Amino acid sequence: MAEQIQRRKLYQEVLDRLMARITSGEIAPGHQFPSERELMEFYGVGRVAVREALQELARSGIVEISHGERARVTVPTAHLLIEQIAEGARHLLRMQPETLEHLKDARLFLEVGMVRQAAEKATPDDVQRLRDRLAAHQASLSTLDQFLKRDMEFHREIARISGNPIFPAIVEALFGWASEYYHTIVRAPGAESLTLAEHQRIIDAIAQGNAEEAAKAMSDHLTRASDLYRQAGL
Repeated sequence: MAEQIQRRKLYQEVLDRLMARITSGEIAPGHQFPSERELMEFYGVGRVAVREALQELARSGIVEISHGERARVTVPTAHLLIEQIAEGARHLLRMQPETLEHLKDARLFLEVGMVRQAAEKATPDDVQRLRDRLAAHQASLSTLDQFLKRDMEFHREIARISGNPIFPAIVEALFGWASEYYHTIVRAPGAESLTLAEHQRIIDAIAQGNAEEAAKAMSDHLTRASDLYRQAGL
């Protein structure tokens, strides 16, 4: 049987041409597109096709559209790219709660690997920053939202020490996607003091440059948190 050729909407043709100009470097990151009117005249299409193409690029995180200004090609960063899938990930967790188990497995795998690298690479200044993070975490005990934020900052600092610029963005995203579940865990009796003690153990291993102990400490920390998820019925 002959395969039918699908008709494409006009904005998709404009989208392809705009992407080609970005890919070729004709419109570089940080630079603006021509105005909507100029694009309409250049491609011989109406305003709707141009706007829909630009909005599709904006949804993909490729361009930024600000009111009253021409669209601008974004400067790609790991944080920006990961943030593009954040709302979809949160929706997935709401619609399919069983996905949380996969998220916890992914976090365990990633953070154990990250802390190994951190133990191998940490400088005295890095260790001091971790201790400062722990002190700030301790000081936030009375405020749940701040305690969660400081928790994330501690783990993000370990990701930063590992040396891969993508890792901190992933850690922040993981916390953001599952934040409503973390609230329940932090409220568990004694959870705060356990978290702080486990963070201290992780710091001690990193300070000693002991990658194996750091990995064990992180694994124990995250596994204990997973046990609390199960006790809470999550």
